[in-house]
Amino acid sequence: MQDMSHFLHVCFILFSFLATISNAQSNQFKGSKKYEGSSNLLDLEYHMGPILTSPINLYIIWYGHWNPNHQSTIKDFLYSLSSSSSPSPSVSDWWRTVRLYTDQTGANITNSISLAGEFIDSGYSQGKYLSRLSIQSVIKNSLSVKYRSLPLNYKNGLYLVLTSSDVQVQDFCRAVCGFHYFTFPSIVGVTLPYAWVGHSGTQCPGVCAYPFAWPKYSGTPGAHKGIMGAPNGDLGTDGMISVIAHELAEVSTNPLVNAWYAGDDPSAPDEIADMCLGTYGSGAGGGYVGQVYKDRMGNGYNLNGVKGRRFLVQWVWDPVRKSCFGPNAIH
Repeated sequence: MQDMSHFLHVCFILFSFLATISNAQSNQFKGSKKYEGSSNLLDLEYHMGPILTSPINLYIIWYGHWNPNHQSTIKDFLYSLSSSSSPSPSVSDWWRTVRLYTDQTGANITNSISLAGEFIDSGYSQGKYLSRLSIQSVIKNSLSVKYRSLPLNYKNGLYLVLTSSDVQVQDFCRAVCGFHYFTFPSIVGVTLPYAWVGHSGTQCPGVCAYPFAWPKYSGTPGAHKGIMGAPNGDLGTDGMISVIAHELAEVSTNPLVNAWYAGDDPSAPDEIADMCLGTYGSGAGGGYVGQVYKDRMGNGYNLNGVKGRRFLVQWVWDPVRKSCFGPNAIH
């Protein structure tokens, strides 16, 4: 869950990047690095709540007007989570770190994530400005309409609300790029884990699609000027991919905000992806995203997916190594 403290951390990363990019690029892929962010001071604990150990049926709610090409990119990333056909380092390799987390019975996070359904809310059922709470009304609408509604799956359903670039969401760009929580029975009827992520392409690509765009306040010639090419051709969509990965990792390990997190306040926890914001490869730090690959066009990526797709996804906290880790780490 990306709260204000983590948003400010991202801002620090952006400003630091401006001062260190030249040196970072010159040092790319030089030798072995320690796993970034290793520390014995982070108090990540299991608080005995449930985690998502059963196969996940994922339901996407496309809120607003969406480009079909952008939808395909996002779905291919989701398909890649459980695919064994992609070359390493793959999206499914990345998910293996998430799977290291267990519940009180020793059961691991599931390795099965299936795209079980989609709902298109192109009529903006809750308007073009959404509060955090109204995200739950978006879910309720997708479950209750008479035509092509989503199933109410309270056993192993996970609902992913994705808002298009023309939809404003409370705190979006200012304090969050995405968040996860659980629905209230008073609104939806049952408790369901869900996540929301917004498309930042026209609102704040320099914040929520970093490192594919400069922040507006950076002093560079325009926030849409890329600093690293987006591997799938759209900085807003490619930026969403990493935020989606962030939220899926956290909702799986802390679905009811009482499982895996650090800190004393469950309403503002440090979760397994929060600990690794801005880290995409070995040597990350001081604004440098780390050692990542470049395709023939110079676009950055660190993971391979289905259909030859490539993605740039932040690392997550590895409970065994006690550090941030991704499968593209240089050993």
